[in-house]
Amino acid sequence: MRSREFGLFFVARGIARLGDMMAPVALAAGLIMHGYGAGAVGLAMASMTACFAGFVIFGGVFADRFNPRAVMIGADLARVGTQLAMAGLFLSGHVVLWQVCVLGALNGTAAAMFQPGVAGVIPRIADDVQGANASIRTAESAMTLAGPAAAGALVGLTSAGGVYVAHAGTYAVSALCLALLRLPPRPADDAPPERVAEGGRGRAFRADLAEGWREFSSRTWMWAVIAIWMVFMIGSWGPTVPLVAARVVEDYGAGAYGAVNSAMGAGMVVGGLVALRLRPVRPLRAGAVAALGFGAQPAAVGLQLPVPAIAGGMAVAGAALAFWGVMWATSVQTQVPPAALSRVNAYEIAGSVAMLPVGNALAGPASAAFGAHEVLVFNGVLAVLTALALLSVPAIRNLRRADGIRGERLKGDAPRTDARMTGRSGDGKTG
Repeated sequence: MRSREFGLFFVARGIARLGDMMAPVALAAGLIMHGYGAGAVGLAMASMTACFAGFVIFGGVFADRFNPRAVMIGADLARVGTQLAMAGLFLSGHVVLWQVCVLGALNGTAAAMFQPGVAGVIPRIADDVQGANASIRTAESAMTLAGPAAAGALVGLTSAGGVYVAHAGTYAVSALCLALLRLPPRPADDAPPERVAEGGRGRAFRADLAEGWREFSSRTWMWAVIAIWMVFMIGSWGPTVPLVAARVVEDYGAGAYGAVNSAMGAGMVVGGLVALRLRPVRPLRAGAVAALGFGAQPAAVGLQLPVPAIAGGMAVAGAALAFWGVMWATSVQTQVPPAALSRVNAYEIAGSVAMLPVGNALAGPASAAFGAHEVLVFNGVLAVLTALALLSVPAIRNLRRADGIRGERLKGDAPRTDARMTGRSGDGKTG
């Protein structure tokens, strides 16, 4: 936090997260107030998620090929426009679902252009990559607590349109912070190769995609985590989110749902703070052990425990999620060559997000067939099995930390040629 550059990036990520947590409240409240139902809310959210998952890989290519800061600023400015347009719809009172979906799709596409660059920027502005990730995760977790409350207050004082005006303002602040950010130049050996002369920009673009896939698929620890995570999204996390919301609201009331969600946000703050202090030699092993706590959220609701016990389960799950997220992000950012980092990050984001809508869609049929509480208990068991599956893969549990290497290179040291700097650490034998 003593670094000007990291401070600007920290503010940009925190304020943008605040807006992102306000938007779902505004969308749901605004559509329902204008006569639409839950199906319309789901469709509007899906339009954004689908475009994000579909275009994030291309965002990785742009972030590696061009200046990632410029790409991120452009994406933020595009989202200022989409959210102001959304505000205009709700403030005018003329809300048409297909227009909301189109704006959501544009917003999701802009987010896809933005997100891959995050992984490439952090190692360039922070020598302590894990500390940077933990700090950002802690700030985002705090905004997870504040965002819905702020949106609820704004909806009451103004309308859903007023929330979208504020959301557009958060992206404007993020773009300003990024514009003031000064990224150190990439070392020459970290720059992506120039391929335009080899057959045109289209072929160069395809070559960049192929190279990113090779970097991703050559690391057993990486593709194994994503494969396991996809199963987790379909069978556990995806169905858990809507089922927990429905069961807690129906069984205990809307106030209880807000309280347990706040408990989860508080747990995420704790998980981020722990990740600031704890520096395991094998980060993914430590993260997978923490991931055993994922199952506490669905299990507590499925077993119909009292509200305080559900809040405790949510807090445990939130802490586990935050700690795992820091260990995972730090591993990716320190094990992958900088020239391919945004593309590799895009592939892992796409794999992580792609199955979430499928899991969401399975919640209704599964609960109708087996019962919502029974499905939630199963989700909790599957979450524990997911953590055990992560621990069962040698390449995951044996991957060693590589802190400090990226920072040394940025300061002008001679290039390293060991396995950590070539990025071929997929077998977990690094170090």
